[in-house]
Formats: sequence, structure tokens, C-alpha cells
Amino acid sequence: MLAIRLDTDTQNRLELLARKTGRTKTFYARQAILQHLEDLEDIYLATKRLRRIAKTYSAGEVKRELDL
Repeated sequence: MLAIRLDTDTQNRLELLARKTGRTKTFYARQAILQHLEDLEDIYLATKRLRRIAKTYSAGEVKRELDL
């Protein structure tokens, strides 16, 4: 169970969309969360990874390692 507060304009838009399409407000809230959840998880993981110090390699080192 989840309860969210929306500003009046967003609430009105959501209600209008639900009425026009015959779907529920809950349906659209669920769809919005599912669509953006993966993006939010990716952002979290990328940010976490960028905070780690990683070893860098020069072009010469890469060429030697790959026998190029």
C-alpha cells in the first residue's frame, strides 16, 4: 500500500486522464513508478560506481596488454 500527495494540477490531470481512458488513477501511478524505477536504480548504481577510484590505463598499456 502506498499513499502519495499530489499538487492540485497534477491530481486534476490524473483524474481527467483516468476518466477519458476508463482506467484508474492507481493504474497510471503504478505505470509511472514501474517505468521510472529501473532508471532510478541505474542512476544509483552508476553514481555509486563513479565514487570508486578506478585504475586508468594509457593507450600504450592497453595495446601491450591486448598485443596490438
